[in-house]
Amino acid sequence: MGKDSKSKEPSGSKGKGKQPSGGGADDGGAKGKGKVGKSSDGLGTCTYVKARHILCEKQGKINEAYKKLQDGWLSNGDKVPPAEFAKIAAEYSECPSGKKGGDLGWFPRGKMAGPFQDVAFSTLIGATSAPFKSTHGYHVILCEGRKN
Repeated sequence: MGKDSKSKEPSGSKGKGKQPSGGGADDGGAKGKGKVGKSSDGLGTCTYVKARHILCEKQGKINEAYKKLQDGWLSNGDKVPPAEFAKIAAEYSECPSGKKGGDLGWFPRGKMAGPFQDVAFSTLIGATSAPFKSTHGYHVILCEGRKN
């Protein structure tokens, strides 16, 4: 139980300093790995997440899609089944993934831009995020799985 258990890890870029803002899929994927393990529920420790999303340019449109999710599932406290989320993504999403029900598949930590990654990796499995803004527009995310 010596000094090793409390020693700080040398992790290049630490904390909330400036991150490269390149838009989304950046080749610098290793930079985001310094923030692993931020919670005891396992949300901050996974390396990959499987997600679907809805992307809209206008906030009003994403709110409309989210309301549809709420009316159908979320208002009852139920989790939205991926097939139902996919129908709404196909109807509302302005992302090319909308044609596939918003399916983004598995992606590693460090691949997606700041707020999108933060929400994707902090949303519980089976849960749907509230609408949020990124550099690409407004999103709602359904987290389908996690793995290391």
